[in-house]
Amino acid sequence: MLDHLNKYLKKIIISILISVIPFSVYSEEKNIDFIKNNWSFDGIFGTFDRASLQRGYQVYKEVCAGCHSMQHLSYRNLSEKGGPEFSVEEAKVIASQFEVEDGPDSEGEMFMRPARLSDNFAKPYPNVEASTAANGGAYPPDMSVLAKARAGGADYIYSLLMGYKEAPASYELDDGVYYNEYMQGNKIKMSEPVSEGIVEYSDGTNPTKDQIAKDITTFLVWASEPHLETQHRMGFKTIIFLIILITLVYMSKQKVWSRFGPKTKEEEEDETFDKVEKVVTEYEGEDPKTFK
Repeated sequence: MLDHLNKYLKKIIISILISVIPFSVYSEEKNIDFIKNNWSFDGIFGTFDRASLQRGYQVYKEVCAGCHSMQHLSYRNLSEKGGPEFSVEEAKVIASQFEVEDGPDSEGEMFMRPARLSDNFAKPYPNVEASTAANGGAYPPDMSVLAKARAGGADYIYSLLMGYKEAPASYELDDGVYYNEYMQGNKIKMSEPVSEGIVEYSDGTNPTKDQIAKDITTFLVWASEPHLETQHRMGFKTIIFLIILITLVYMSKQKVWSRFGPKTKEEEEDETFDKVEKVVTEYEGEDPKTFK
């Protein structure tokens, strides 16, 4: 019984460890060594850099939004705690810069209006076919969950942005195809999106290529997991609770089952003496309770 209980407790501990340790299985990108960075949001105590998130949104708006959508993100998310944390008024101004389709109106017609906080990010193209046709037959993927959809996550996105190189002399590329050392097959149809000074940061940060790549990567990770900080805090509290619970369960098990465990030599001798004493008293016809 004790062995079964110990095995059960071990299974619980292993299940907890598996649930808190991230595992990713990707067949295509697993052999690529991406550039490693010490991201502020990594680990159970990780948090997002607010300034980097705000700069990252600026990069998305000025560089990426012309081709890539973020259909699972709404403008109100920009003002929520744990994200870029623009003020509500700032988020309203940002939303009003875009137009979204609404309707029908009283005459049954669809119309365009300025976006509100409740609206999802405006799409650059009305449908997949239009976006594919405008980009030479290549579909620009939605960036809402891009960081979670690729092996390597943040390191993958950063490496891809920094990985544009001149193709080797013996390497043939078709028209409109570029060489990227971190892309599977080293071929990519997207031209190099970031370069030195491609944006002018509103907070005065020097817009180096490395800085721009880090800021947009941070923003895309947040877009994929907007409640990451809350999950980190909840995960830490859960682990502490489970450690305390398992400790109490184990101590209770030891206390309850200790009486059924193997007896010590002294307990065996006392038990043997009690049995002999009982036999003697019964043989003499005396009551064991009054035997001296």
